[in-house]
Amino acid sequence: MIYKNTKMKKINVGIIGGAGYTSGELIRLLINHPETKIDFVFSTSNAGNKISKVHQDLVGTLDLKFTDTINPNVDVLFLCLGHGNSVKFLSANTFSENTKIIDLGNDFRLEANKVFEGKTFVYGLPELQHETIKKANYIANPGCFATAIQLGLLPLAQAGLLNADVHVNAVTGATGAGTSLSATTHYTWRDNNFSYYKPFTHQHLGEINQSVKQLQSGFSQDILFMPNRGNFSRGIFATIYTDFEGSLEEAQTLYRNFYNDAKFTFVTDDVLHLKQVVNTNKCLVHLHKHNGKLLITSIIDNLLKGASGQALQNMNLMFGLDETTGLNLKATYF
Repeated sequence: MIYKNTKMKKINVGIIGGAGYTSGELIRLLINHPETKIDFVFSTSNAGNKISKVHQDLVGTLDLKFTDTINPNVDVLFLCLGHGNSVKFLSANTFSENTKIIDLGNDFRLEANKVFEGKTFVYGLPELQHETIKKANYIANPGCFATAIQLGLLPLAQAGLLNADVHVNAVTGATGAGTSLSATTHYTWRDNNFSYYKPFTHQHLGEINQSVKQLQSGFSQDILFMPNRGNFSRGIFATIYTDFEGSLEEAQTLYRNFYNDAKFTFVTDDVLHLKQVVNTNKCLVHLHKHNGKLLITSIIDNLLKGASGQALQNMNLMFGLDETTGLNLKATYF
């Protein structure tokens, strides 16, 4: 089905796993999207409760309640489930062959896992797979760290210029850990604190390497990724460096040409700070050259460009809409 303007019927949306941060942001975006209507928000633990009881930013905006039943005929289904749970849910529930599916988990991101019960999931990074996404029925939405890091590396990969190890240090906000409490998500631990986790082994490395090799098949070096927990709520600030023989001006031209048609990724000459992207679907990229190293800074909002915003961007492409529809958001700058 293609929906190109408000004279045609709106896209009927179902959401699975409605109580988390990503679903909360997705609901907020969808109710302000001119071409969508939320049919149901599925949550077994909250069935019968008002959505605004959980997502309190929606008080006075949305009267819809969570449900424990599904409509198998929705136009598009968003899976906002914990990693590994999308496979379980789709194994237990059947949807119309006309229902498009966008999975925000990691179940279908890798080539080895992209085919499930006859459904082939396309990796949904628009800056890499724009035209393929337009034709897709099933999307594996990229991870948040993976989005920021890939958007920092892909121009070099396309030019075949990733010929040394890549060093990545990236910090994410507390919302990146989800709503479930753990020792490192309590306010008393997170406030005025900083730590790393999963050094060199983070699960997003698989999809990062996969995309890099899609553009530079001979890439065989290491991506040395150090993920960090920041003491702020949302956003990812990634710094990446690797060998680069060209000039800064040559690197800037390479990046600007790669992102010339991108709707949400922009290369800037100014040093970045995180508030420039919080509450937006943007990725901002800055380059700095020091001796033989190119330093790339890439920043996103982990819940929007790193999750729900990118999922909606993919939905727009899948349904023939302008990909910016419902996503022209101003940063929460002060």
